Amino acid sequence: MQTILEPQLLASTDLQELIREMLVRLGEDPERDGLQGTPERMERSLHYLNKGYQENPEETLRGAMFDVAYDEMVIVKDIEMFSLCEHHLLPFFGKAHVAYIPQGKVIGLSKVPRLVDVFARRLQVQERLTTQIGEAIESAINPLGVGVVVEARHLCMMMRGVEKQHSSTITSSMLGAFREKETRDEFLALIQARPSAF
Repeated sequence: MQTILEPQLLASTDLQELIREMLVRLGEDPERDGLQGTPERMERSLHYLNKGYQENPEETLRGAMFDVAYDEMVIVKDIEMFSLCEHHLLPFFGKAHVAYIPQGKVIGLSKVPRLVDVFARRLQVQERLTTQIGEAIESAINPLGVGVVVEARHLCMMMRGVEKQHSSTITSSMLGAFREKETRDEFLALIQARPSAF
């Protein structure tokens, strides 16, 4: 699994000064009424949107792993996901679908969305995000296989550049048994099924 280095956090006033300088360089007046609190608000927002750097994926999963004699596919689908593209610091958002086949251990269901957030709340590219989720589960419980699919829309493509409003990006990571066609096909069919009204 890729090692994530702890970020060097700037003092609060330093970051706010950088934001104020950015506003000036964009041609704005940081002292005008609507912008006076923006450096402080933006600092709080950036820390929140990148809080995954302060969270440990192993510890997130370690808190809820259980010995269970179950060896069929476990899927948590339609996990809402928000992240920031590391190339333009613009949001991308969508859904993650995560599956694994246990080999003696299962993960508490709520921990799967929390794991997605640990990696999504960092500066990311969708491809790496998808891989990190799968590798973290593989490392934690050594399942027979892990499958991850992320579907997202990127504001860096919608608001700038090619300005394509209806495009989306789908990435996948298939590990272990999910590299076999039958298992992969079952996973993909199940995540595409309409949710039941229960």
